Amino acid sequence: MTSNDPAERPVHALLTDGTTVRIRSAETGDHAAVQRLYEEMSPENLRRRFFSVGRASARQAADRCCAPAAPGRRALLAEAAGRIIAVAEYETVEPGSADVGLAVADGHHHQGLGTLLLEHLVSAARDAGITVFTADALAENREVLTVFADLGLHVTRRYEGPELHCTIPLDQDETYLSAVEARGSTADVASLEPLLRPASVAVVGVGRKPGSVGRAILRNLRTGGFTRQLFAVNPHGASFMGVRAHPSVGSLPQVPDLAVLAVPAAAVPDAAEECGKCGVRALVVVSAGLDAAQAQSLLSSCRAYGMRLVGPNCLGIANTDRMLSLDATFAAHHPRPGSAGVAVQSGGVGIALLDGLARLGIGVSSFVSLGDKYDVSGNDLLQWWECDNATDLALLHLESFGNPRAFSRTARRVTRRLPVLTVDAGRTSQGRRAAASHTAAAATLTMTRQALFTQAGITATRTIDELLATAALFHAQPLPAGDRVAVVTNAGGAGVLAADACAEAGLNLPELPSAVMDDLRAVLPEGAAPGNPVDATAAVTEERLSACVDRLMGYGGVDAVLVVLVPTAVAAATGDVLVRSLTRSPARRDHTLAAVSLGQDVSVTLLPTSDDGAVPSYADPQSAARALSLAVARSRWLARPPGHVPTLDGIETEAARALVETFLAGRPEGGWLEPRDCAALLACYGIPQLPWAWADSEDDAVLAAERLKGPDGLTVLKARWPGLLHKSDQRALHLDLRGDSQVRAAYRDFETRFAGLLTGVIVQPLADRGTELFAGVVQDEVFGPLILFGLGGTATEVLADQAARLAPLTDLDVHDLITAPRCAPLLFGQGGNGPVDLEGLEQLLLRLSRMACDLPQLAEADFNPVLATPGAITTIDVRVRLLPRAPHDPYLRRLR
Repeated sequence: MTSNDPAERPVHALLTDGTTVRIRSAETGDHAAVQRLYEEMSPENLRRRFFSVGRASARQAADRCCAPAAPGRRALLAEAAGRIIAVAEYETVEPGSADVGLAVADGHHHQGLGTLLLEHLVSAARDAGITVFTADALAENREVLTVFADLGLHVTRRYEGPELHCTIPLDQDETYLSAVEARGSTADVASLEPLLRPASVAVVGVGRKPGSVGRAILRNLRTGGFTRQLFAVNPHGASFMGVRAHPSVGSLPQVPDLAVLAVPAAAVPDAAEECGKCGVRALVVVSAGLDAAQAQSLLSSCRAYGMRLVGPNCLGIANTDRMLSLDATFAAHHPRPGSAGVAVQSGGVGIALLDGLARLGIGVSSFVSLGDKYDVSGNDLLQWWECDNATDLALLHLESFGNPRAFSRTARRVTRRLPVLTVDAGRTSQGRRAAASHTAAAATLTMTRQALFTQAGITATRTIDELLATAALFHAQPLPAGDRVAVVTNAGGAGVLAADACAEAGLNLPELPSAVMDDLRAVLPEGAAPGNPVDATAAVTEERLSACVDRLMGYGGVDAVLVVLVPTAVAAATGDVLVRSLTRSPARRDHTLAAVSLGQDVSVTLLPTSDDGAVPSYADPQSAARALSLAVARSRWLARPPGHVPTLDGIETEAARALVETFLAGRPEGGWLEPRDCAALLACYGIPQLPWAWADSEDDAVLAAERLKGPDGLTVLKARWPGLLHKSDQRALHLDLRGDSQVRAAYRDFETRFAGLLTGVIVQPLADRGTELFAGVVQDEVFGPLILFGLGGTATEVLADQAARLAPLTDLDVHDLITAPRCAPLLFGQGGNGPVDLEGLEQLLLRLSRMACDLPQLAEADFNPVLATPGAITTIDVRVRLLPRAPHDPYLRRLR
């Protein structure tokens, strides 16, 4: 894993006003620049920083800042336009505690610079084992005191004459992460202003041929009614569609906010460099086929000059705000104005979504084709839509994730305000390979993606058609309060199909009370069957169908009504007329209503209602039922509290880190921990284990068995050698051993069969009877730690009855993990054995999550089996594999 610590390599991050700074560690060669920073500060700021105005303080501060690297101290610099504009540093005063200092250049205050630099210093300090910052400041220095207070960390102040002594514990709790997140959102949205609300746009690479991409983009900007300054760049001059072309960006009469590059791949680096030098603030690069050197040059120019970048290899961007009318795409049609935000990586998928939304009559607020996603990502767009006052529905098609844990935090917040829908692309190994070859994206595990979407409240669909079908329901109808559905049909067979579709989608068709059925009989034709499904018969008229639906809508025992109609020649009204009759009563907007019109020529359409709403009409019951089930899932997610990561006692993080470091010092390539180290690691996190002993001789095994045997006198012997993973497959364990002779025989059997391999045996008492479970963690290179839980023992791989969630786990995540597997009823007492120790099971999963988050070197861990009984949760077998990986703070603000 690549480290993002500025000590390893510089990073770029956004300030409050959306501008970019470069953050890196101070070096000895920075002395003159750092001294200049202090010397150019006003006397008042110097006094506040050093408690005096003597210029000698500047040299001394530069000496300290730029001294050779040493344990216990760190200095970080922020640069802009090649100048050092801020310094943050700490120096250890005692183990675990460091004194912190901060200086920001005059002219760069109130941009969030000091806070940003301190965030990076806090992250570096945590990685170095520092838990507390201390700082001394003049009581009148309100600016620096405000910076400390606004960090989101708890600050304790103590007056010492005219000074304040501040103590700042470096706990990364929810308060701190929320503060970082809020600052990041403000900066992110500000940085996207020149991209999505530019005051001027230049299209670079407007070709002479009518079919050129640059010319198509210019045409869409012109015909789309872009209301602001528009420029064309072509080295040969001329005029295109009434827009005069200039030979270069530097020759434009004013610097554009946004430049769209539609030039050959080889020309992209020079074009981006020119844009940056001229002061362009954002780029959209539609060009494809950049090699590694060209790609690096493009991104380096964007970072050096503070330009946000969409692409390369993209369709372009659009913002339908009527005061802007920006269509900087080469799509065949302009997006219809509306309230759906759309972000895609694939241009083809983008066109399909725009066409599908247009057919439904759902307009777009903004559209961004992310392409190869070098910079601007789905995370950026979620934050934009959260604040743009125009978007109430978000649609994403993402083939890769740059920072999934930051994306998850953003999505958890945004999905509380507006629905976020996605297509789960790359669910199969073939799909993942296609995604990787198409966008150079790393492959991701299906289970990991699904865990991300579930925890973040994102509605994940399987196809573009399903995405559009669900978007139609979310756009047009209120969410159902529950999963109870009433089906109304004019054909009994169609009602059966709909009932099956609802049941398969996890929806419930409750029986209707006799009073409700009597009420329905009064308005339906003779011969109608008012059960659920309600068979209104082929003779039903518009008026009778409408009355039936009205009564069901008024009944509190259902949450949604699904009307399934087929065209017949019996009634005066055709199927189409019956469907349209559903749109005439605006009162139905209080409940979820959907229709199925069998034989409909499109998969889904929206039928406008008399109150400017709409009713979605589907071509088949499965599409309608699936959309309704996803709406129910969103409703339930919104009804749940956000959840929190519980505080755990008895955690010895530093001891665990020391154990890991010691192991990797002796095994730099990594490997599996020995049983003693596994036991020690679990003890650091308070994870209960079955007693065990190590024996490397027959006599030792006998002595251990005598000491550890349970009340029944039985023990277990497990063979051990490096690389042994599945003991059952190798017949490397003996159960139910009683007495010295059986223990000796078992040990000799291992010696004979595993000669040359065996390094010893593990001796344990025979465990009590209980439910065998599995708990584990896999450290994904991109997504971070994934916690798995399910049925254990030899059935783990055969039945694959597992659920997964990304760490850190909240209390609700743990509840979901325990209840999701098919074996869950056994844990709650089904079968007559009584519920297992559910609190102990929750603690085991929370402590495993904490261990995975604390130790990035934890590549994988398997607890199998974990024995669950009414009285206890106990791990029986443990395997842990470590790899040399640097700490990575997923919530630290930085650009990719």
